[in-house]
Amino acid sequence: MKISLYKVNDFFFTMPISPKLLIFVEDLLINPKRKIMKIAIIGAGNMGGAVARGLAKGSLIQTSDIYVSNPSTPKLEALKTEFPEINTSTDNCEAAREADMIILAVKPWKVVEVLEELKPQLDYSRQAVASMVGGLGIAQLSEWLVKGDGILPATYIIIPNTAIATLSSMTFISSARSTAERDNLLLSIFNELGKAMLIDESAMPAATSLASCGIAYAMRYIRAAMEGGVELGIRANDAKHIVMQTLRGAVDVLAASDAHPEAEIDRVTTPGGLTIKGLNAMEAAGFTHSVIEGLRASTKR
Repeated sequence: MKISLYKVNDFFFTMPISPKLLIFVEDLLINPKRKIMKIAIIGAGNMGGAVARGLAKGSLIQTSDIYVSNPSTPKLEALKTEFPEINTSTDNCEAAREADMIILAVKPWKVVEVLEELKPQLDYSRQAVASMVGGLGIAQLSEWLVKGDGILPATYIIIPNTAIATLSSMTFISSARSTAERDNLLLSIFNELGKAMLIDESAMPAATSLASCGIAYAMRYIRAAMEGGVELGIRANDAKHIVMQTLRGAVDVLAASDAHPEAEIDRVTTPGGLTIKGLNAMEAAGFTHSVIEGLRASTKR
């Protein structure tokens, strides 16, 4: 293998180039939505629909390789209107038939029923099964996937949050009977839809509390700050945009500095100043304690 300078679509690469890598890079740049995986999403509710939209907006999965099923048609029709190439069906088996990965995005009490319907046609040697059902672990999912022949598929727990529809999710992935290659592929797919982390399943409740429940907690802070702004004389919609931009700024500052939040707080507060008075009033009202208690409560089943 030698060091080569290679040009693809006006991009230059200086790296050890193997023929297979060269073909892959060229294909990725010229055809960014490569046929790397077909994904079936069972359930087109809030989360299933959000994932379908996020995948369709990303660059790794072809829109025509996304299959979505739902028992009623209105949500499927809405998806089809936004993304005509998405495959939709009211038949779960039809949606799953060609998929490399089947993602369960149904209510918890529907999981067993759906799996009993799907199991006879699933080929565990080539099809993986993932769940986005809150509270469902890999052990229980695996038990429900048993066919009696001793073979189980690669199995995943994937927990995004609703910001996946705007490519801003924080997604957590745990796997069993998988490969590093498949894990990395899933991380690449979901990193396009925000940020993704492969974590041990034991950390999933805490991670879900911080991110999946956490997006609601962030919204509640925005609402509270809006109400405070209105009391201080700012119109509600103006207050919303002010708070949103302030939070974006806080996130950007932390991302740029990688500092602890308290270090950035120290840069804003001055002795006897308005900010420290406000912070102390919030703490006296139990701000930090309330946040921690909310996170603890959302890990309890």
